[in-house]
Amino acid sequence: MHRIFTSSFASVYPMYVAKAERKGRTKAEVDEIVSWLTGFDDVELRRHLDEQTTFEDFFDDADLNPNATLITGVVCGVKVQEVEDPLMRRIRYLDKLVDELAKGKPMEKILRTP
Repeated sequence: MHRIFTSSFASVYPMYVAKAERKGRTKAEVDEIVSWLTGFDDVELRRHLDEQTTFEDFFDDADLNPNATLITGVVCGVKVQEVEDPLMRRIRYLDKLVDELAKGKPMEKILRTP
């Protein structure tokens, strides 16, 4: 089991926000990405943050967006679509979406809007 699986989502979330804000994006946009991917509303997201939910439990509770499979590309030198472990792939999906946000990609493209 990879160490990130038992790390709390709340411990990494501020890094996602900081990365986005350094590039002129907002916490609200990060939250929109997380909500799109997981199906969580603001209340559910805050609960997971407050309860220090592990990534494993965070994604177990999520209703993954059916368009998540459209997320492709490289994160940390690994193609997201080729990650075999389902939980690690979900984590990498989120990493990739935050990367795209920080690179200035329009939200419609990030959220794979047709």
